[in-house]
Amino acid sequence: MLSDYVTAIAWSPQGQILAACSAHGEVMMWLVGEGVEGISLLPGNGESLDCLAFSWDGQFLAATGQNGEVKIWRLQSQQPELVIVRQNDGTWIDRMVWSPNANLLAFSLGRIVQIWNAEIGELEAILNFNTSSVLDINWHPNGESLAVAGYQEVKIWMAENWNDEPCVLPVDSASLMITWSPDGKYIASANMDRSITVLEWENPNPWMMRGFPGKIRDLTWSDTATKSGAPLLAAASAEGVVVWEKKSDDWEAQVLPVHQDTVRSLQFQPQTHLLGSAAEDGWVCLSNKGKRISQVLDGAANGFSCLSWHPQGHLLAAGGNNGELIIWKKGKRGQGFGKK
Repeated sequence: MLSDYVTAIAWSPQGQILAACSAHGEVMMWLVGEGVEGISLLPGNGESLDCLAFSWDGQFLAATGQNGEVKIWRLQSQQPELVIVRQNDGTWIDRMVWSPNANLLAFSLGRIVQIWNAEIGELEAILNFNTSSVLDINWHPNGESLAVAGYQEVKIWMAENWNDEPCVLPVDSASLMITWSPDGKYIASANMDRSITVLEWENPNPWMMRGFPGKIRDLTWSDTATKSGAPLLAAASAEGVVVWEKKSDDWEAQVLPVHQDTVRSLQFQPQTHLLGSAAEDGWVCLSNKGKRISQVLDGAANGFSCLSWHPQGHLLAAGGNNGELIIWKKGKRGQGFGKK
């Protein structure tokens, strides 16, 4: 248990460590093996932490949120060491992401994105979105570029020269959330006008998905392709989950109306098309391609706030609105997942 709403959870790349942070400002870390050993990195001060992420090599863990401080711990020694505390004038930071192949940490700061080199503790670049506040950021899977979302556009800067002008992808309203497919071929944008734009890289004609009942709260790709060669795309809006599969030159939708309250978090199990969805109704639902519910997990009476699959897919962790942190373990064939 954490003392407040679990705002984010993350597995280390090798899967030995699970970390979580809360709306009270706590950061906890667990060594997950035969037993589960907890380590407190921050006790909490009443100021929410909203972003938590491991570096690509598991060497660093970063957290940030309400007070604008970016904290980075080095994890290589027996005792985690707080090595960087970056003050940012109290600006609430709600977007932060590590490069997938370098220890570069990008985070939003009003209308700009700062990129820090954790190895040397120095500022690598400042990207100015200029026309609005930054609403989301996402690295390309090979680390060659950083996509930044905001009002009426998504801008993509190339890492080889941050000073070059970015590529601009137009959006009719505002891009609230962006995510690259793991193969790097597609970028999806969840927009303020309750639409999703999917652009295939080097194809100028995007696909549009419309008709959502409310704000799109999460957007995620599978890391494995279907027969078409494209991965699955899933989105959460209100109580609904929609999964798209590419067929020929279009995308077909499958609606999964299983939840009874707002869906907060989605993620595909690694190397499969099994989708986990966590919602305010206190359920974590597992479904294959969004077509059939295979299992319903519970344990957070007042609702779930986030979930995350272990990198190897045999464990699933979810955080609750009352501070619960629950880990389920895959059972023997046909037995589904049970609490660890």
